[in-house]
Amino acid sequence: MLTNRKLARQTTVFTASDGTFEAPGLPAGTYDLRVRRPGYQGIEQLETKFNGKPLALTIAVETDPNELAWQLPANRWTPLMLAKLSSDEKREEFVRQCGYCHQQGNWATRVRRSKEDWENIFNRMERLGGVVSPALRAELPAAFNAGYDDNTSVAALTQPEFVPPPAPEGKVAKAVITEWAVGDPISMLHDIAVEHDGSIWAVDTNADRLLRLDPKTNQRKEYPIPTGKSEVGGIFHNSGFLQMPNAIAKVAPHSLQVAEDGTIWVTLCLGNKVGHLDPATGKWKIYEQKAPGVYPHTVRIDKKGRVWYTNAVSNHISMIDPKTDEMRVFTLPFPETKPSANTPKAVIGEGGSSPVPYGIDIAPDGAVWFSQLNAKRIGRLDPDTGEVKIVDTPFAGPRRLRFDSKGNLWIPGFSSNLIARYNLTTGEFKTWPMPTGGVDTPYALNVDRKTDTVWICGTASDTLVSFDPATERFTIYPLPTRVTYTREIDFGPDGAIWTSNSNFPGWHIGAAIPSVIRLQLPPS
Repeated sequence: MLTNRKLARQTTVFTASDGTFEAPGLPAGTYDLRVRRPGYQGIEQLETKFNGKPLALTIAVETDPNELAWQLPANRWTPLMLAKLSSDEKREEFVRQCGYCHQQGNWATRVRRSKEDWENIFNRMERLGGVVSPALRAELPAAFNAGYDDNTSVAALTQPEFVPPPAPEGKVAKAVITEWAVGDPISMLHDIAVEHDGSIWAVDTNADRLLRLDPKTNQRKEYPIPTGKSEVGGIFHNSGFLQMPNAIAKVAPHSLQVAEDGTIWVTLCLGNKVGHLDPATGKWKIYEQKAPGVYPHTVRIDKKGRVWYTNAVSNHISMIDPKTDEMRVFTLPFPETKPSANTPKAVIGEGGSSPVPYGIDIAPDGAVWFSQLNAKRIGRLDPDTGEVKIVDTPFAGPRRLRFDSKGNLWIPGFSSNLIARYNLTTGEFKTWPMPTGGVDTPYALNVDRKTDTVWICGTASDTLVSFDPATERFTIYPLPTRVTYTREIDFGPDGAIWTSNSNFPGWHIGAAIPSVIRLQLPPS
């Protein structure tokens, strides 16, 4: 990895099997250099002169078991504590509820604590929407402390031999990964979207702003979002729900899409609003969410230019027609075990037993498909009649789903460590386990409709993963920054794959600041 401090940009390449490497396209200059490979001691050199001439480096084998264990990503650590839970149901609940905004990826999540300290953490989680059942909550302190005990965890990860993630081969070894630091340590780049000209838009959920990156010039521009009369915490300001200590967000941008006319649509979850930005003029138009919808979440735009989005708290889908400013709200069915309205934490946010409408996408026939994260269901909404058809999934945690060019629906099983394809004609599911090992949490996926390659977030394994449906083969692309939590994937006009590191809190990230990430593949 070569980091240009002035540009706040780092470029990563992989070595060939003989240890040689090339850093194409980098201008001569001074860089901070880092060399890292699991199983070896890393090298870090500040202000290294790089001018395209050969650079010889030597890394030594790592023999310290503690250092070896800490080189492994979260997907390899999480099974240690899951093994201490009493049932598969509790294990699935833990992955879904305790991993939806950050990894089990660093010392802050893998440290032993007193029962009182754990209770304080669980209370904080509940305020942020991560609600676990009383039965799981009772088991978690002991499971954490036993699973992450250094006396046993290090041996479990390194004996009888240390097995690192596979070394990059073939086209992976020729990939180039570029990361631009965007925002600051308190920022949360929840989602990104690629503009028609290749620029990247990112929401900063914690700071009520959109951020735009021009990768050609490395220029970053900030677009503050009008907050109107919203107070800190938005519609939850009196309850403290979904607010961190020292929070400043009033509307909290969450998801965004670029319309055909180049304007930007963004959901403002805490503000219970939707924003529409014209970048050419810098002017915003703010739509107040129509009742009974609450907490605008993931957004997509159909071929008619209508803006569709899930309402995660209230179990609704909303639509805005920019031509008329009409807003419609569609109620989704609850599962048969509807939670009690007397328990607010059970029906609010991403936790508890609320169905949580999450992912959304538009089918080739114009129908709107969605997932209900906690309910193990996907569904179809007819945009004309409002009729809703529910389909139960044979796996838990369906999250951000996408269609391919043939009309197949691809779904990540966030808490099931798999991806699935749903055939709308036959009603059949086919699933494939994630190839990254351990317990991964594929948060989102997207399909490059030019090739129908499926790209998946290796959210717990510090990877991006591609899947070729024709050959049913996965390809794993390691990401260089430890504790990389990805949430959305998009594609550039040049074929590059884009995502962001949106681990929350941001200081958990290995670089201590979020970033926009580009993966460039070698020519076919």
